[in-house]
Order: sequence, then C-alpha cells, then structure tokens
Amino acid sequence: MKSEVMKYEGIAMSYGNIILPSHKFMCTPSFMDGLDAQSEYQMRILGTELIQTAGILLKLPQIAMATGQVLFQRFYYSKSFVRHKMEITAMACTLLASKIEEAPRRIRDIINVFNHIRLVRAGLPAQPVLLDQTYIELKNEIIYKERQLLKETGFCVHMKHPHKFIVTLLQILDLKDNKTLMQISWNYMNDSLRTDVFLRWPPETIACACVHLSANLLGIPLLTNPAWYELFDASKEGIEEICLTILKVYTLKKPNQEELEQKIDSLRQNWENKNGVKANKGLTDETNANINTSTTSVHEKEKKSSKNSHNDNSSARSSTRVENSENRSRSKERSKDRSYYKSYKKHKKDKDRYRKSSRYSHRYD
Repeated sequence: MKSEVMKYEGIAMSYGNIILPSHKFMCTPSFMDGLDAQSEYQMRILGTELIQTAGILLKLPQIAMATGQVLFQRFYYSKSFVRHKMEITAMACTLLASKIEEAPRRIRDIINVFNHIRLVRAGLPAQPVLLDQTYIELKNEIIYKERQLLKETGFCVHMKHPHKFIVTLLQILDLKDNKTLMQISWNYMNDSLRTDVFLRWPPETIACACVHLSANLLGIPLLTNPAWYELFDASKEGIEEICLTILKVYTLKKPNQEELEQKIDSLRQNWENKNGVKANKGLTDETNANINTSTTSVHEKEKKSSKNSHNDNSSARSSTRVENSENRSRSKERSKDRSYYKSYKKHKKDKDRYRKSSRYSHRYD
C-alpha cells in the first residue's frame, strides 16, 4: 500500500517519512561521539522500556506509548546519547505522544511518574517531587526538548501503527476467531517497539512479520501459493529480517543502566573538555544564554525605569499638585452650584405651596 503524498511548495508530507534512509543507520551521532554500537542498542532498549512503563502508570493508551517509543528512536538517529540525556528525552517523547494521540497528560504528572520509577528501581521509598526551583528547571528542560523533537522530526509526528493491520490480515486469512494467534501477534508487535524496525520497514511488513512469528509458534500453516504476505506488498526477505530483529531482543541480557550511564558520563566529560562547552542536558547553552540575556535585559529595563521615575518624581509631584488644586477649585464651584440649585428648588416648592393654599382658600370662606 503506497501512502498518498501531499506536496506543498516542495515539502512532501506523508506517513512514509518515518522510514529513514539506509545511510542513517551506518554511522549514528552516538557512534561519532565514541559510544559503541552495543551500548547504544542497550540505551535504546532502556529508553523505550522507560516510556512503556511510564505510559502504563499514566494510563495512556497503547497507541500513545507506541508513538512515544518511535519518536525516541527517531530522535537518537539525529542526536547523540552523549550530548542529550536519555531520561529527559523519554519524558519529552511521552509528553508529545500523549498530545499526538489525543490523550494529553500534565508535565507535573509525567515528572512524578518518572521520579517514582527511578526511586523504585533504586530501592528507595517513593516520594512526590517538590515544587522548587529544581522542578521548574526540569519542567523547562522537558518543554524545550519537546520543541527540539518537533524540529528534528520535521513536525512529521503522525504515524501508522501496524496494530490494525494485524486484525485486517487475520480477517483475510480467516483466522480472526483465533484469539491466541491475535494476542501473540500483538505481543510481538509491542516488543518490536524496543527495536528500530519501525524506522526501516513500512507497518504492513511489520504486521506480516508478527503474524508469521506467532503462526510458527502455534504451528498454524499459512498460504504459500500465492504467498499470503504479497497482499501487503511485503517481501520474504524483509519479513525474515524483521523476525530476526525481534527475536534478538529475547536473547539479550538485561542491560545494566548504572554501567551505561557511567560510560556515557565519561564520554560526555571528555567531549566537554575537548570542545570547551557543556553537553546538552535538556536546555542548550544557546537557550541558557538567551534566558540570561532576557533576564539581564529585564533587569536593565527595570533599572532604567526606576532612574527615570526617580528623576521625574519632582516634575510629577508638581504637576499633580497643580492638578489637585485645579480639581479642588472645580469641586468648590460645583458644590456652590449644587447648593444654589437646592435652595432655588426649595424656594420654588414653598412658593407653589403658598399659591395653592391662597388659590383655594376663598372657596371655603
């Protein structure tokens, strides 16, 4: 199935933009900064598992968790783990994915959930995050990282997930009543989100690979002549490669997060010493400089305004005194007019009363 492409002034926007060119996988930014391929692969697994766990605690739909994991994988094919902290990126991916799939969550809830996961894994009692200056800085980092995600993905954040294709494929193969086959296919699909298969192949091919794995596991024969996967323009080689990539996840040992973080911290320190700048831990130096310049400009404006107000105090006081004296004279004149009007009105009433009494008095004489 070929996705429709909408062209607007030379910019092509389609669901196919999520698939990266082959040269992106050859030499990643993390590898250029000295991180070996195995450690990068383990960091990708840790980040996607962190998003999955946080999504469950936040009660996000599975489609939102899948979107966040794909965004995480895409981001680190354009940026490095050494320069961009993994946990901040995972928070930003969760925040952006919740908005994309119309299940938004507050930044405060996301920070509390990630903090809870960190404390539980460290064996510490769970505590809420304090609303102090550290919390405000972390919140600003997540907001900036979300903007950076949109920039790096070219604002092409909507994607087709293979989950619905599994249901369609099983209906075509007359296997929709086999709930076990469908559930195992969905499990393989969710586990494939820990890999980068969504950035290499279209979702229809991934759905065919998941059905192929679950059918082989349950011993269910599928059509071979013609091949059942040709309905979705999938190839046998692509399906086999996706199956091997998914099965590789089950053969790996659980990565040691502390060792990986120590390795990345040492690489970050070397990079900082080599380039003389601090690595990106959420907000870049440019944004920090912008924030500092904005605050200094605000302080300078306040100082200038205070000086101007101090210099203009005497003139302002004199002008206010003149205005107050004029207002007092006007109010006196108005009070005189009001008193004269009241006396005139009272005199007129008395006069009318006297006339009425004199007019009708002769009738009763």
